[in-house]
Parts: sequence; structure tokens; C-alpha cells
Amino acid sequence: MTDVMPDVGPVVDDQPIGIAMHGVSPERRRAGRWLVWLATLGLAAIVLAQILFVSGVTAFGFANWRPIVYAWLVWSVVIAAGQVIVRGERGQRALFILPAVLFTVAMVIFPTLSGFYIAFTDWNLSQLEGRHFNGLDNLRSLFQDAYFWNALGNMVYYVLAVLGQYTIAFGLALLLNADIHGRKFFRVAFLMPFMLSPVAVSWMIGKSIMEFRFGPAAQVARFLGWDSPSFFTTPMIARAAVMAMDGWVSIPFVMVLLLAGLQALPGEVMEAAKVDGASPWQAFWKIVFPLTLPVSVTALILRIIFELKLADIVITVTDGGPGGATDTISSFIFREYRERSNVGYGTMLAQFYFIIIIVFVTLLLSLAARVMKRYS
Repeated sequence: MTDVMPDVGPVVDDQPIGIAMHGVSPERRRAGRWLVWLATLGLAAIVLAQILFVSGVTAFGFANWRPIVYAWLVWSVVIAAGQVIVRGERGQRALFILPAVLFTVAMVIFPTLSGFYIAFTDWNLSQLEGRHFNGLDNLRSLFQDAYFWNALGNMVYYVLAVLGQYTIAFGLALLLNADIHGRKFFRVAFLMPFMLSPVAVSWMIGKSIMEFRFGPAAQVARFLGWDSPSFFTTPMIARAAVMAMDGWVSIPFVMVLLLAGLQALPGEVMEAAKVDGASPWQAFWKIVFPLTLPVSVTALILRIIFELKLADIVITVTDGGPGGATDTISSFIFREYRERSNVGYGTMLAQFYFIIIIVFVTLLLSLAARVMKRYS
């Protein structure tokens, strides 16, 4: 018995017209592609001309960036039409996700590129001459800025503190997952710090409870023998105090994720471990911890990403002091904008730190994938 091949029509570009082309002729596809390319080149030329005009390289350009927005809207319409022309029915389906893609480009990609441009300009709001391109001067200043590298070194301590937060959060999750009295009350009580704003926590704890003259923590410290209990004048103590306040706010978030992972564990596995005579410690290391590893890795990565943006507690309580001991990159950049009005250099700091975060998180995800593969 011989196989009968269905008649799919002539083949163009190694693909059957009736199946792959959806009724779109090669001439129509070619015309659609030319339309998209011409619109893209036109938009790129307009943007480049405006950048050169703003930089003072050329004498022709627009007074503001509003024509670029109009050109972007026209380009978006042309891209949508080009999808329909080139891909036919598939292009019509693509129109449903195209607005989201264009919105992402407008709200994420374009501001990022604009930020990179500003990073290479000398733009100080306190100066009258305005913004002008200064090449690599901001980058050279960054490499020679001891305060920036000090803040970057502090971030190592803050990121390592996440491991301590994770340990405490795991212990609380195990406690709340156990059958204890008042479990619902403790769940709500432990979540309360996470419901508060970090700025509110900074004033409530850092500015009130830990106030060195009349704060309750200072009075307790004097009772225990500390003559001058100032929590934010010694570098090591100040950094530890900031870590404690940050952990008090953030530990409930990690705890909730870990508690959800613990509650998703199958009860039969734990019962089997008890029947086999495993101790609670053996059950934790051999069963509970490996099974909750995906949740643990997710919680750690999210918490590290949040920690890399730490600023509000530092700005409110210590403003980076004493001597930059509690400074973070975000708080340092904030002061560069607020106190020095140095937009160009501050943007260079932000973009450089952005690249560091991308590299660090990429390596972290690669390490997490290896750990997951080892335990899977």
C-alpha cells in the first residue's frame, strides 16, 4: 500500500504556499518588508538628527522631542500594517500582542537608551549653561570616586545579610507550619512589619525607639551598662542597626514564600519518613529542605534584587553616615541628585550600577540553576 501525499500547491522559498504563506504572495511580502524597513530607517534618522542637534553637533533639529513622539506613533502604525501585509492572518493575530511590545519599548527601552545618553553629558541643574556632551569624563570621575566604591563595598554586607534573613524566615516558616496554638494569630503578627512602609519603620524604630537620648532601646542599653548608647555613630553598629531594621521589614516576605512551599509538601512523604525512623533533623535535611529548594532559591533571588535597591531606610535614618559606613549605591545616587543637582554624573552612576546588577543577577541565576540541577 503506497502513501498518498496531499496536494499543497506550488512551493515558494521551500514552503508550500497553501500552508505556510496563508495566501500572501511573495510580492506582497516584499512590499511589506520594504515598508517596515523604510519606516524604521526614517525613525532612526529623525532620532539621530535630534540627538546630534541637542548635542550641538548639527544646526538643524527640533526645538523639543515632541516630533519624535509623533514619528514613533507613525512608525508603530506602519509596523502594525506591515505585520498584516507580510504575514496575512498570522499578522492580524500578532496585532493583539504588538501594543504591549510597543509599550514596553516606549516605557523601558527608550528611557534606558535616553539614560545612557544623559550619562555622557555634563548636566548640572545649578549651572546656567545647561546640558552638553562631555564624553567619558563622568566615567573617569566614577572610577576615581572613593565614595561610590565605598557604597558598593557596603552592598556586599547588605547582600550577605540576606542569608541571615533567609535563615530566620525559614525558622519562622517551620514554626508557623507546625501544629501550635495561636498559629493564625502569629501568622498575622509576623506579617505586620511587611505591611508597613520602610520609611515609617525608619521613623518608628530608627528615629524613635533607637534615639540615643530618650529612646527605649537607649534606656535599656544604659541599664545594661552602655554609658553612651548611640546606635548610629559607630560604623559597625550603625550598619548592623540598618541591617536589623531592613530585616525586620523584609523577613516576613521571605517567610510567606517559604511557608507556602512548606504547605505544598505532600503529607505522605513526611509520614513515610516518620515510619522509617528519621529524626526531625534528618527529615529536614533529607526531605524538607531539598523539596523546598525551588521556593528557597526564588525567595533568595527576589530578596537579593530588592536588597540591591535598598535606600529608604538609609536615607531616612543615617543619610549614609557615619562617614559613609551605611551608604548604599541608591542612597549615594539620591544625594548626588538632591544635594549636588548633578544629573549627568548621577545618571552615569545609575547606569553603571544597572550594568553591575545585570551581570550579578545573571551569574546568580546561573549558580541557582546549577544548584537546582544538583538536587533534582
